[in-house]
Amino acid sequence: MNRRVAAILRAAAAFFVAGCAVQGRPFERASAPPDNAIIYVYRPYHYGSSLLRPAVTCGEDSARIGPGGYHAFIVPEGSEAITCGVQGAESGDQVEIDPHTRVYYIREEFVWGVLSGHPHLNPVDTDQANAELQSCCVQEP
Repeated sequence: MNRRVAAILRAAAAFFVAGCAVQGRPFERASAPPDNAIIYVYRPYHYGSSLLRPAVTCGEDSARIGPGGYHAFIVPEGSEAITCGVQGAESGDQVEIDPHTRVYYIREEFVWGVLSGHPHLNPVDTDQANAELQSCCVQEP
């Protein structure tokens, strides 16, 4: 009987973990017209916050990024400073982007609050972002 219960628990855990990660194509560079900026917002997989998917907004565009996913926001040329923000149940965070930089990387992370996770948007340098993005998949709509 203990073997049967253990097998059921392992199967349930595998189903739960597999169901929380983003399913999609592996990371690929976005293409944009020459003078447009690209803002990659990505979220490395972390089991602790896998059920949280608040909307991340950059300018006029929004995306709900799951664990292990990313979204490329295209910012038109001539845009003024863009604010990227995320709002959780208890708190939110935002970061201002200078769209004159060609490519920008932001990592979405969660820290636990009283009742739920608090989302944070952290700008990341190119080398670190490229290493972390290799394990992310595109966030399908």
